[in-house]
Amino acid sequence: MTAIVVSPLVRIAEMAVRHGASEMISLMAKEQTFHRPAVIKAERHLLLGMNDISFPGTGDLVAPQETHVRDIIDFARNWDRTAPLLIHCWMGVSRSPAAALIAALAVHPEQDDLALAHRLRTASPYATPNARLIMIGDQMLDRKGRLVDAVKAIGRGADADGNAPFVLSLQAEIGVI
Repeated sequence: MTAIVVSPLVRIAEMAVRHGASEMISLMAKEQTFHRPAVIKAERHLLLGMNDISFPGTGDLVAPQETHVRDIIDFARNWDRTAPLLIHCWMGVSRSPAAALIAALAVHPEQDDLALAHRLRTASPYATPNARLIMIGDQMLDRKGRLVDAVKAIGRGADADGNAPFVLSLQAEIGVI
């Protein structure tokens, strides 16, 4: 069994090499640029342009949309799982933990949402999954409110400095970097 590595942007190359990742999901604002680590296959890199906001209509900012979540689900389902999947955003605290939960449920829909959310909290005391991504993911994965409730149950994470990558197991065990 493999896992999902969640990272801030500044540590993606290190995390890709350390964990042997060759596939990556990037959740970044449209204007942010960065270099894809060479170990990540270009054809297996999903770049989604969105801001870390929970509602649309905030000036020029792009709220997470159904198309973004559909892309996360499809990418995760096509992930070969021979190596960890790397998911990152700017700080690795909001968008990427939300995407990690969605990806984990996309590949293992039989798991309990609350147990998954608790594994996330154990792996990262800082994670505060983006509420809009979670809401859309809950609907698209037909979780019937369980994912939304589970993320509410773990509450807001501790204040973070954006330098705390972590590993979320797909099903059973957790690992902290």
